[in-house]
Amino acid sequence: MKLCIAEKPSVARDIAKVLGATTPKQGYMEGNGYCVTWTFGHLCTLKEPHDYGPQYKSWNLFLLPIIPASFGIKLIPNKGVENQFKVIERLVEECDEVINCGDAGQEGELIQRWVLQKAKCNKPVQRLWISSLTEEAIKEGFENLKPAEEYKNLYLAGNARAIGDWLLGINATRLFTKKFGGNKAVLSIGRVQTPTLAMLVQRQKEIDAFNTEEYWELKTKYRDVIFNAAIDRLKTLDRAEKGLEYLKVNPFEIVSFEIKEGKEKNPRLFDLTGLQVEANKKYGYSAESTLNYIQSLYEKKHVTYPRVDTTYLSESLYPKIEGILRKMHFYQDLVSPLLEGPIPKSKAVFDDTKVTDHHAIIPTEVPPSQNLSREEKLVYDLIAKRFISVFYPECKISNTLVEGKVGTIPFKTSGRQVLEPGWRAVYAKEPKEESTDKEKEKEEEQTIPEFTVGETGPHDPMIHQGKTTPPKPYTEATLLRAMETAGKQVEDEELRELLKNNGIGRPSTRANIIETLFKRKYIEKKRKNLIATQTGIQLIDTIEDELLKSPELTGEWESKLRKIESGEYEANQFKEELIQMVTELTEKVVYGKGKVITLYEEKEEAKEKKKREPVVKKELQSWEETKCPKCKEHHLIKGKAAVGCSDFKNCGFKITFDIFGKKLSDKQLLDLVLKGKTSKLKGFTTHSEALTEGILALGEDFHVQLS
Repeated sequence: MKLCIAEKPSVARDIAKVLGATTPKQGYMEGNGYCVTWTFGHLCTLKEPHDYGPQYKSWNLFLLPIIPASFGIKLIPNKGVENQFKVIERLVEECDEVINCGDAGQEGELIQRWVLQKAKCNKPVQRLWISSLTEEAIKEGFENLKPAEEYKNLYLAGNARAIGDWLLGINATRLFTKKFGGNKAVLSIGRVQTPTLAMLVQRQKEIDAFNTEEYWELKTKYRDVIFNAAIDRLKTLDRAEKGLEYLKVNPFEIVSFEIKEGKEKNPRLFDLTGLQVEANKKYGYSAESTLNYIQSLYEKKHVTYPRVDTTYLSESLYPKIEGILRKMHFYQDLVSPLLEGPIPKSKAVFDDTKVTDHHAIIPTEVPPSQNLSREEKLVYDLIAKRFISVFYPECKISNTLVEGKVGTIPFKTSGRQVLEPGWRAVYAKEPKEESTDKEKEKEEEQTIPEFTVGETGPHDPMIHQGKTTPPKPYTEATLLRAMETAGKQVEDEELRELLKNNGIGRPSTRANIIETLFKRKYIEKKRKNLIATQTGIQLIDTIEDELLKSPELTGEWESKLRKIESGEYEANQFKEELIQMVTELTEKVVYGKGKVITLYEEKEEAKEKKKREPVVKKELQSWEETKCPKCKEHHLIKGKAAVGCSDFKNCGFKITFDIFGKKLSDKQLLDLVLKGKTSKLKGFTTHSEALTEGILALGEDFHVQLS
């Protein structure tokens, strides 16, 4: 009997169906010589400090660093996990061969290996490695099973990552909490989390320290075209006015006129970070939400494996591209021109040297049905259009550059015109993205007539007054890009591709890192912007060790983990380096100066004020004395998760405490019932149209709406 172990029940069902293992059993499927079972993601975890000795149960500064002689694993203490592990353990004992059908990535490899290690597996192990869950992909995968030995380095890298995160997270968190936490709260430190927070704090400090300055620029209008003076900005109005007087008495002269034709390259296919960036920019989705939507699309067989960091396809995929395009019925208008001739095979799309475990995210030949959520449809649309656009011709543009002068003051302007839209035709019907620099965009869009070098004429000079602006706060989109390039500002896609090996975190974990910073109250969201809180700023200021908070140095660790994966670096050496760093860090902090970090309690203070105001207490009448707004006969009663009419069976009125991902206070619920609406609220996370703030109101049907 061959035993297949998948990472979750739904994937196991897909595999079992293809293999003909259709008889359901307790915790697995059986048939046709196969048993197909599953984990629920992680069943095992690294042992905790107290598992190595009871003295580590309490947090003691002088017992640090905790460095086990050898790291052990244990089952996650949960009844369901324990029961499923017993099923796997028995099947491993009874089978002739194990087929590892875990998620085809580093984390998936680690999950499965730890389970097999815990089950004391000594049977031969094969590896199923697939990039989508379609029936065809699963069949193909089983025809090309690989020996588990080929993926040993992948496991070693995953294991080294887990041990590195444990060594640094456990020791540094206990160290800083005991030294600086003032026995009030845990100060969480992490290998990726802390340098990410440091980037946000650094940006916050740059914004806070920025002094806005006024400046003046000289402009002039000649033949309905705006020209800008090609000189430094003027610091005083007096100088600008003198310049204006000079311009008024001199004619405008054209010095050079040049038209250059160029091409705008097609966008690249999506990797996970690119998709999260685009979904955040376009729809405001958080990185975590986008990961959930794309994971769901993958499990529904509509897209390929999502947790990838490459924007290329392997050359072996080329013959399948036409078939996928033909199945994209909803995009027929865009696909038809591509199917009129052979699909282009560009090195910017197909490059085996740029593909490691997986290729970029693309649609599969299984088109989506109507049962997708609105968010899933929008994310699929991003992937589908990007996939189609890479096979279109490049966009041809014309750049016009004009230089002029007024007396001795040089002027210039430029214009841009699309000659052939090429791939831009795919996005023609989409609303134009708002530009951050509207002034510049307006000038770029101006139509420039034919000028002759040497021509002169009258012009209308003017003064433009402006203000210097501080650096922009990070959004999730820009933070993800900064994590990908270890804090370097890189717009060029090819250069960004080269820097990925030194990015901090992995594509699949970056969303979780950002969410952890929110949960710890080290950062907060204001509209789309991510802002470091006082606790976050103080924590980074307290950490003197650059190793802990430097994105570049953390990026170097990430590079070493990738080298372990490719067999170029020893996992044990990585572990030894971290042990040395943790030991040195502990000595430095234990014997250094102590200070207490003030916790971020602004929201709590606001609650305190409310408690102190007796007027508010009087307003908060009890639910029992509040009449149902719908039937206006019975009173309301408060349950565990909702407030509803005491005659709910007949009336049906109910309001849950949690609305669109935000938990409402009694005051907010009472406003909704008594006034029919709340004041403006923030913090909604699950609204179908991605609204995060607004007013809740009772509709005519007494259902709650957000606007």
